[in-house]
Amino acid sequence: MDLDQLHTFLEIVRLKSFSKAAQTCFRTQPAVSAQVRQLEQEVNASLFERLGTKIALTAAGRIFADYAEQILELRRRAQNQINELERVPRGELVIAANEATCIYVLPRVFSEYKKRFPNVQILVDRSFGSRVVDAVVDNQADFGIVQLPVKEKRLQVAKIHADEIKVIVPAKHPLAGKAQVLPQDLKQLPLLLPKTGTTRARLSAWLDPVEDDLRISMELDSTEMIKRFVLAGLGVGFSAGAHCREEVRTGTMAAMSLGPDPMFRQIGLIYRKDKALSKAALGFIEVTLQYAAIEGTRATARMAERGAERALPAEN
Repeated sequence: MDLDQLHTFLEIVRLKSFSKAAQTCFRTQPAVSAQVRQLEQEVNASLFERLGTKIALTAAGRIFADYAEQILELRRRAQNQINELERVPRGELVIAANEATCIYVLPRVFSEYKKRFPNVQILVDRSFGSRVVDAVVDNQADFGIVQLPVKEKRLQVAKIHADEIKVIVPAKHPLAGKAQVLPQDLKQLPLLLPKTGTTRARLSAWLDPVEDDLRISMELDSTEMIKRFVLAGLGVGFSAGAHCREEVRTGTMAAMSLGPDPMFRQIGLIYRKDKALSKAALGFIEVTLQYAAIEGTRATARMAERGAERALPAEN
């Protein structure tokens, strides 16, 4: 049983004629009769009584006609809703991301998105690293925002943000005056490290030469906790530069590059390659990539400013 058969059946009911229904359905009369026979075989009942040149619905036919009308009406309503969705997108999008990304990267994206798509509800699933990837792969989230690289081949990846991992200390800490911090500078100092994730793995590799002299005071799963504990004097922490920019600007915290080579990270937007994207989802990708372009321009400007500062001659 398919929708075309139901449409043909209801045309016969409306016109009270197989031949007239064949004309409106652009079929031959034998083809129309074959469709009715298929329906009768499926419901295991006769749908029409043939009284000479006239036809009438059987009791089963009258019941079936009511349900056929409901089915086609539901189809029309579903199509209208889908058409309306494309005209004025609504519904919801689920975004999986860690806490720091939710606080420092997404607010401006969400603000612009809500201006363009006010009827779409955004749900944020706070997750960590591999859990974000799993949520997108398992269709529990429409999009994820994670630190790159992501090796899952079923996902499309778009780079949206880049910054530097910094050593962070209170403004008056002995390390605060350094341009960069080496692993050797952290021997026997209490360290506040991320508990898991890509950044933790990279920091562990960077600290490996002084592993025997490390004092890991705490392992924390929140960037905000690391910053608060650093400001409370509980240890030396690590943070993405964008996450501690305000504290550095106000002079409560110092952030130094890792040495001998700085450590950079990239953040990407991920979504399934095989997923059909609604207008609302395509809009989220567009807004996020526009944010990435703006943020990239700002980052280039900041780097140019720092380069100019380093190039200034020292005062006598």
